Amino acid sequence: MTRTVGSSGPKTLKSIRKAGLRLIYEHGYEAMSLRQLAAEVGIQVGSLYNHISTKQDLLYDLMREHLEQVLDELEETLKGVEGPVELLKRFVAFHLTYHMVRKGEVFIANSELRCLEPNHYEEIVVLRRHYEKRLIDILEAGKAAGLFATVDARVTAYGILAMLTGICTWFRPHGRLGKEQIIEVYTDFVLKGLKP
Repeated sequence: MTRTVGSSGPKTLKSIRKAGLRLIYEHGYEAMSLRQLAAEVGIQVGSLYNHISTKQDLLYDLMREHLEQVLDELEETLKGVEGPVELLKRFVAFHLTYHMVRKGEVFIANSELRCLEPNHYEEIVVLRRHYEKRLIDILEAGKAAGLFATVDARVTAYGILAMLTGICTWFRPHGRLGKEQIIEVYTDFVLKGLKP
């Protein structure tokens, strides 16, 4: 790929991040080289350092951006929704929809966590815990209201999240069921599993 004539720093950084996301998704963080990334963007390897500090920082930035975005979008989705049942339905629909359309980011945030340096790892885990806590709070509110039967809200949340996140491994946009039908199936399954 040749560099676009007159391309600017922000455009180049956006291209680097987009190419980095795709290459890490396709090949894995360890297998992706900066030489490969530079070639994909159409710049010299040395020019990458005008936009990113290290390969590790690129991975961290991609994960952080993903998690900050998912947290912001979740809060926007749940804003004004009342009652644990409705909140849970919205949470399930949001999680599934986001994971159906942002498979690359989700895959990297889950599978490449092990590649982060300790300081980056801790920061990303804190963001993940904020997301998990939102679901735990919904489950605890539902349990307190006698609407959900859960022995342990944290373990239940992890089970629900694992099930919902699995959508990334099999969902195809032109499959037998559409997004809305899949959301309905999963929502029904989650709610039935929590019946007191």
